[in-house]
Amino acid sequence: MARKASRKGADKTPDIRAVAALAKVSIATVSRTINGSPVVSEKLSKRVWQAIEQLNYFPNTHARTLVSGRSRLFGIIVENITNPFFPELIQSFEEIAVAHGYEILVSSSNSDPAVLTTCVRRMLERKVEGVAVMTFGEEEPVLDQLSFHDVPVVLAEFKLSEPKASTIVLDYSSGMRAAVEHLAALGHRKIAYLAGPHKLHSAITRQNDFQTAMQENKLPIEKKWIIECDHTLKGGVVGFGKLRDLSARPTAVICSNDMTAIGVLRAAYLQGLRVPADLSVIGLDDIDFAEFTLPPLTTIRLSRTDLARAAFDALRQHGEEPGKAGLQREFLVSTSLVVRGSTAPPPAEAESQTN
Repeated sequence: MARKASRKGADKTPDIRAVAALAKVSIATVSRTINGSPVVSEKLSKRVWQAIEQLNYFPNTHARTLVSGRSRLFGIIVENITNPFFPELIQSFEEIAVAHGYEILVSSSNSDPAVLTTCVRRMLERKVEGVAVMTFGEEEPVLDQLSFHDVPVVLAEFKLSEPKASTIVLDYSSGMRAAVEHLAALGHRKIAYLAGPHKLHSAITRQNDFQTAMQENKLPIEKKWIIECDHTLKGGVVGFGKLRDLSARPTAVICSNDMTAIGVLRAAYLQGLRVPADLSVIGLDDIDFAEFTLPPLTTIRLSRTDLARAAFDALRQHGEEPGKAGLQREFLVSTSLVVRGSTAPPPAEAESQTN
């Protein structure tokens, strides 16, 4: 049986005139308030928004764009929407944007340059005011399109000389150093590293930081224990399998991201290995799910909130403070180690073999 929709309140949908009448201001004041004009006092602005809420009025964003010349829309392009890190990043970015009166348009490149180009085209068609390209190494195909259309862009770890380009510098080194020091303090010397795909400059940076941390702690770097694999669960399984095929095996594994590390946890379980009694595992990202693996995953935290805040601030300054002298071009996001249950001292027999 079909259900008829009920209509509550007035038969007529409230318009901007009704808002102005209720707030006892002019239509122009309502329009300026909605568009975020600084000429409207805080007292009047509060009155207008109360009227909007009371009437359940929805401003016409398309018309608002035509009048103001601003879409108040930011784009964000991520590498792979199936990796929990990116939905968590998008959620943080959207929460910050909405709190400041912006909307967002989301696209995923799926690590495909052709798809990435299409993502940018969609955003240009929607007149975005800026784009956060959070693909960590696949930016090159989109840069010319964005700079040609004079659209501000913020990139992770990738620097441009363009006046409307900003960079988020990710300090992996502090977290990676803490991870290696943690394992060394537990007694590990046989430490492997499952790297991300080398087509991503972030993966190369993380691997370099791992090697530097090993050298700083005077730990041996075994080339055969550094294995390139995908940033996926299957990548972790495959990478772990390659380590198990070696005659000499590590007692600990640091992974380039949490998805790879969770793949290692599964593969180790299927092999009958106990984590952390037989093998210690560390990830990178600290996705929400990392806390709920068995055992809970020790990981290097890369805050999605800090990353989203840096991306939003970089884009907003170009839209709201264009041409400002000394505009900030670089934003630093640090990492830190979160110790949970997937790390412990190495097995006694492995320790005795080292001595």
